[in-house]
Amino acid sequence: MNERNGLLGGLCGKQEQLCCISVDKVFDSARDKDCLEDVKVHLCDMAQEVIDKASAVRCKCVEVINTNINIEPVPFNKGFYQVTIRYYFCVTLEACVCGGRVQEVKGLCAFDKKIILYGSEKNVSVFTSDPENNSFCFDEHDLRCDSEPTLPTVVVEVASPICLDSKLVERCRKFGNCCMCIDAIPDPIRSRFDGTFVDGVGVNNVYVTIGVFSVIRMERKVQLMLPACHFCLPEKDSKPCENDDPCSIFGKMQFPVNEFYPYADDRDCTDRCQSQNGCCDKNKK
Repeated sequence: MNERNGLLGGLCGKQEQLCCISVDKVFDSARDKDCLEDVKVHLCDMAQEVIDKASAVRCKCVEVINTNINIEPVPFNKGFYQVTIRYYFCVTLEACVCGGRVQEVKGLCAFDKKIILYGSEKNVSVFTSDPENNSFCFDEHDLRCDSEPTLPTVVVEVASPICLDSKLVERCRKFGNCCMCIDAIPDPIRSRFDGTFVDGVGVNNVYVTIGVFSVIRMERKVQLMLPACHFCLPEKDSKPCENDDPCSIFGKMQFPVNEFYPYADDRDCTDRCQSQNGCCDKNKK
């Protein structure tokens, strides 16, 4: 048996064929649990009027609407890159105004995060064909004669943020932190809010503390040789419904017992009984 058959034979009950694929290999990754304390909320003109009249404010929810990611090589450390991520959060606030009424407004806050990850090196220029412009002659703006080292790709996964605290502070008081002025807000972000962002006007500012869980990966395109048993072809046939009567289709559905009784599933009940030191055995008597 040669070396190739010894390494790749037997996974499918027969000798496999080798298949070359192009995938995104993860060179480095990190998971973070960040507490963003006292971040300033930027408000539009109409929202600022509501906050100026408010006696108290509560953060209802926070949503990540976009990110800006910048990658820079770390000097004297080949293969390492500094990643700067700017998170854009849409904050929904409930303000208590005159007469005990509650009014809901939305604002924007941003936070910059930096991390160093390993992404290897690849000093080549990468060109990809465009099926929509399949021509031998290119426009001048499509020509690239420079050879630049290709940067890795950074993928950021963020869970739903948690609003931990919100504070209503007078504008004249120095408080909190802010990494962005209103002039630096991108146009796609502005379009998500009603009104025009204002700064330096009004009576009150709002600051929120946000908890963020994130996973950051640094990837590169690589080519791998893998064993392949056969091509992946669907084996299930598409069959039309024999009866289009909606009541007949509904009648074939099982009753959702678990929706009414959460522990109706035997597996869940077994786990619950074990955690309660066999109390279910007593109930069965």
